Amino acid sequence: MKRLVAPKSWVLNKMGGSWAPRPSTGPHKMRESLPLTIALRNRLKYALTRREVMMIVMRRLVEVDGKVRSDASYPSGLMDVVRLAKVNEVFRVLYDVKGRFVLHELKDAKEAGMKLCRVTKVSKSNKATIGHNPFQAGQPGVIPFITTHDGRTIRYPDPLIKKGDTVQIDLKTGKITGHLKSDVGNLAMVTKGANIGRVGVITSKERHPGSFDIVHLKDKKGVPFATRSGNVFVIGDAEKAWISLPKAKGQRSTILEERASRNSAKQDKKKKAKAKAANKAKGK
Repeated sequence: MKRLVAPKSWVLNKMGGSWAPRPSTGPHKMRESLPLTIALRNRLKYALTRREVMMIVMRRLVEVDGKVRSDASYPSGLMDVVRLAKVNEVFRVLYDVKGRFVLHELKDAKEAGMKLCRVTKVSKSNKATIGHNPFQAGQPGVIPFITTHDGRTIRYPDPLIKKGDTVQIDLKTGKITGHLKSDVGNLAMVTKGANIGRVGVITSKERHPGSFDIVHLKDKKGVPFATRSGNVFVIGDAEKAWISLPKAKGQRSTILEERASRNSAKQDKKKKAKAKAANKAKGK
């Protein structure tokens, strides 16, 4: 695709060339995914060119959600776990508070072995794609299933799981090991819209028949914000998040707060440089 029309979440510089890698068809939508080329070349800096990315993936050194992916344009998306076995590093694909894709490094082996998936559909089917219970006839032979945001179809889920809830998936077995309800009091991340990447506690819900339901949230700073219910991804209960979060922890700062933090970082850098120069002079 043309680089100028590439998603802003990829953070590609305008003058870096005419083209950007187009994601292959996969579990995530094209504009809601991060191709492995961008991840390895632009973010992790393990390659300088697309040709080097091809050499890495064709040697079967990259895994996404526990499966080797040899397509350089494979679309990794939100909550996907990218493993680089050669350097023993594991990353989770998340959003920062400005809506940019972030490869958040995972230090805990237990966390690296699971992912959270948002339930997009709850239904029953006896189609060949889902399967049919041969020992039952009629309605009892119909198999219930759920579909998640990353294209998974899971049969015989817990009847308590509803659309909009979050399930915890074990990447080795592909089975559900826990689930979170989309209820008031739980911790959630916004995945689309103006508040993308923000994390807050669900405070209330508004029903709007014929239109979009609205969910109200409040972050740790006590700042309230709202978004559509389809943009909310529950990531934890009232006690804590089930996954580790990037640097800002989903808390958006104001322009003045960002400026103050930049100024303090500059002053700290100057102080360190002066101290280093002083120590060097004393040594001489």
